[in-house]
Amino acid sequence: MAQEKATGRRRSTAPAANARPRTGQPGRRRAAEPARSPLAAAARDLGHKAALTAAVSGMALTVVLPTTAGASGDAVTAAVPSAAVTAAAEVKVDYQRSGLTSDFDPDAKLEQIMVSSGNEVTATSSKGTLSQPMTDMKMTSPFGIRINPVTGAAGEMHTGQDYGAPCGTPVYASAGGTVKSAGWVDMYGNRVVIDHGNGLETTYNHLASVSTRQGAKVERGALVAQSGTTGNSTGCHLHFEVVVEGKMVDPKAWL
Repeated sequence: MAQEKATGRRRSTAPAANARPRTGQPGRRRAAEPARSPLAAAARDLGHKAALTAAVSGMALTVVLPTTAGASGDAVTAAVPSAAVTAAAEVKVDYQRSGLTSDFDPDAKLEQIMVSSGNEVTATSSKGTLSQPMTDMKMTSPFGIRINPVTGAAGEMHTGQDYGAPCGTPVYASAGGTVKSAGWVDMYGNRVVIDHGNGLETTYNHLASVSTRQGAKVERGALVAQSGTTGNSTGCHLHFEVVVEGKMVDPKAWL
């Protein structure tokens, strides 16, 4: 047997390692997957959650997220379309109304127009200066020429405005003043007259009862009587008059 030449190296007995597998295309290695940025992953998850929240609530949502596009921290805006918000018919929705205040003083305005205008007051300036004498105002006969419902006479001047109301309905002062008279007056039945100063008066007629007295000082909205059908009357109602310098005028221009 031929003798092997000594080389100074020992032959390895371990098996050869398997070669690294290649991609399906010969001669190319499989491309390495890019490393995912933790910031980009967080942005993606946040965007998904924002979209889900908007879809549930039915509201439009704009999400501003950081981007990895540049080092300057540019913003990416994702808009979620809005949807109609509905609720079941039985659902109760509560809200608080903001407190509202006003500096309007009807008594001060009333005094001002009476002092400056006197018996030349116009409907434009006087509108709203008197308060309604009853809570529920249902007019049954306006101011002006009419047929007298009691006598049937035609062409009679109706000097006030009638409001239908059950007997006993509270009647209130239309403005502050002094009670000029309170009691029975022939065709008017129980009657209250309030002097508001500067030539202005209001009267309340056909009352079932009177809750004030002559000379009493009353404020706007004070209870002065109850509606009725006393005097020349065909049913329970309030006959309300406005008098300027002794002349009957249309109450509609003042309420």
